[in-house]
Amino acid sequence: MKTMLLTSAGMEVNKEILKILPKPPKELKLTHITTASIDEKNKDYFHKETQIMKELGFQVTEADISGMTEGKVRKLLKDTNIIYVQGGNTYYLLKSIKESGFDKVVKELLEKGVIYIGVSAGSYVAGPTIEQADWIHEHNRFGLTDLTAMNLVPFLLMVHYVPEYKSILKEKIQKSKYEFKILTDDQAILVKGDNYKLVGKGPEINI
Repeated sequence: MKTMLLTSAGMEVNKEILKILPKPPKELKLTHITTASIDEKNKDYFHKETQIMKELGFQVTEADISGMTEGKVRKLLKDTNIIYVQGGNTYYLLKSIKESGFDKVVKELLEKGVIYIGVSAGSYVAGPTIEQADWIHEHNRFGLTDLTAMNLVPFLLMVHYVPEYKSILKEKIQKSKYEFKILTDDQAILVKGDNYKLVGKGPEINI
């Protein structure tokens, strides 16, 4: 059964991550896909994430999939238990996913029980499209014109929500054809098979 945890701020909800693990962290291999963070100037969030992973005891392998072939992606993820896709530039991440065949490999591994954890951009690329990626802040698109994403779930996400975003999100969401889930940094969406639910702290946000 497909298991995914789509988060706003990754290890900020580590209690929810621990709940879905089949074994203690020290017995699990976690592949940390760092691609989205490569172009980011401020990487404080990235360093915080990696520190918490180590403190929890995961067997961590860091990897950038940009420039990889599908064969290299398959080799990278061959024995992993958790695919942890870091946040950063959503466009660069999706471009790298498409060019490397990462999406094809991930779909196969999800069916075999590998867990997918997305963080911000890593959560956005799990949906049907990344059309929402620059609704709040504009980003370098790296020449990406096709915003079709991995389509692992049928909904789109808005992450890092704060009340100041409400008016612009309301206007944008009304124009989209997709269902939206909105997350604060203390929340995530847990996906089990075809079912999904909100987990973490605080009520569901509806605008």
